Amino acid sequence: MIERCLWVETAPPFSIPPSAVPASCDVLIIGGGYTGLSAARTLARLGLDATVLEQHTVGWGASSRNGGFILPGYKPEMEELERRLGPERAAGMFRLSLEAIQYVAGIIREESIDCDFVRCGPVTLAAKTGHVAALEASARFLHERLGYHTELLGPGEMSREIESRRYCGALLDPGACAVHPARYVRGMAAAAARAGACIQENVRVLRISRAKGGFEIVTGGAVIRAREVLAATNGYTPRALSFLRRRVIPIGSYQIATAPLPPGLAQRMVPRGRVFSDTKHLLYYFRLSPDHRMVFGGRASFTPVGIDRIVAILRAGMLEVFPQLANIEIEFAWSGKVAYPLDHLPHAGRLDGVHYAMGYCGHGVALATYLGHRMAEVIAGAGQIPDLGSERFRALLLYNGFPWFLPLVGGYYRGRDWVT
Repeated sequence: MIERCLWVETAPPFSIPPSAVPASCDVLIIGGGYTGLSAARTLARLGLDATVLEQHTVGWGASSRNGGFILPGYKPEMEELERRLGPERAAGMFRLSLEAIQYVAGIIREESIDCDFVRCGPVTLAAKTGHVAALEASARFLHERLGYHTELLGPGEMSREIESRRYCGALLDPGACAVHPARYVRGMAAAAARAGACIQENVRVLRISRAKGGFEIVTGGAVIRAREVLAATNGYTPRALSFLRRRVIPIGSYQIATAPLPPGLAQRMVPRGRVFSDTKHLLYYFRLSPDHRMVFGGRASFTPVGIDRIVAILRAGMLEVFPQLANIEIEFAWSGKVAYPLDHLPHAGRLDGVHYAMGYCGHGVALATYLGHRMAEVIAGAGQIPDLGSERFRALLLYNGFPWFLPLVGGYYRGRDWVT
C-alpha cells in the first residue's frame, strides 16, 4: 500500500505567488504549521514584518496529519497536574486550554475557514473494567475542583454513542470539538498571508547564529537577518535548532481510513458523530471523517516499519472495536510525529535568545494555535509568556534528536496496558 493522507488529499491546495526569500524581517518563524502560522497572523496584525519558513509545504507535518480532535486539558490528567503544581496553577492551566479552544473557534469564524469545524464532544472509552473507576474520579475532580461538567456513560448508555462491545464505560466531554486538520491549517496560512505575513515553502534552515541587532539565518539559498526568531517546529525540529531538538521526543502516530461507509452503517456505528479515544497507554483514537470514512489511529509501532505493516496493525485494532467493518477496504494510511517533552507538558518561552512553542503531546490543534498567538504577543511586547506548569524545559541526557530508546518505551507501555 502507498502512504496517502486522507486529510491532505481532501483539502483544497494552498497557493501563494512565488517570491524571493526576503533579506531581512522583524521576526523569522521556522515552521509552517499551526504554531508558526498563528504567530505570523498575530505578528502581522500587530504591525510587524513576519516571515515563515517551511521546509516542505504549509502544514506538511502534524498540522495536516493529526486526527483533528480539539480537546481541553493536557496529556497528564488534571488530577496529576494539581498534585504537581498545586490547585491554583493547575486550574490556571486548565483555563488556558479552554481559552485555546475558544481562540480556535474564533479564528475559524472570523476568517471564514471552511474546515468542517463541529462541537461534537469527545468520548473517552474505558478499555478495561478497572478503568471505569478512574473515569468516575476524573469526572468528579473536573466538576468539584474545576467547575467543568462531563457525563459518565455506563454499559447501558454506550449504545447511544457507539456500536461496539469492546468498551465497558465512557466519559463524554460535551465542550470539545473536531476539525478537518488540513483544511484548517491551509485556512490559517491563507489568513496569515491576508494579514501581511510572508510565507515561504520548501526552504530549509541550515544554521542560526547571533548577529548584531538579532540573528542571521542561513538557508539552502539565502541569508536572512531577523530581529527575533520563533521556533515552531514541534516534532520536526531540525538540527539547526539542536538546543531545542534535545528537548522534544518525536513519537510516531499512525492512522488509516476506510472507503466511505454506507450511510446506515456509519449512523449506527457513531450515532451522534462523536470522536473517540480509549484509556490504554498505547491508545486507539478514531472518528468518522466528513465523508463518512472510519479514520482509526494509534501508536502502531515504535520502530521504523513499512506502511503495509502499519495498515495490518491498525486494521486489527479497528476490527477489535468494530468487527462490522471486516469487509470494508482501507484506502488511506499515513504517519506523523507528535512531540513529547520529558514532563509531557507543552513549553513556550525563550532559550538562547530564540523564542519557541512546542511539545503538545497530541493536544496541538488548539494549544499550538493559541500558544503561537501568545508568543507572537510576547515578541511584539504586548503580552507575557504563559504559565505552562514547568520552570525548566529540560533536555534528555544522551539524546541528540534521534529517539533510540523508543522501542524500550513502547515495550514498557505495552506491558502496562497488559497488566493494568
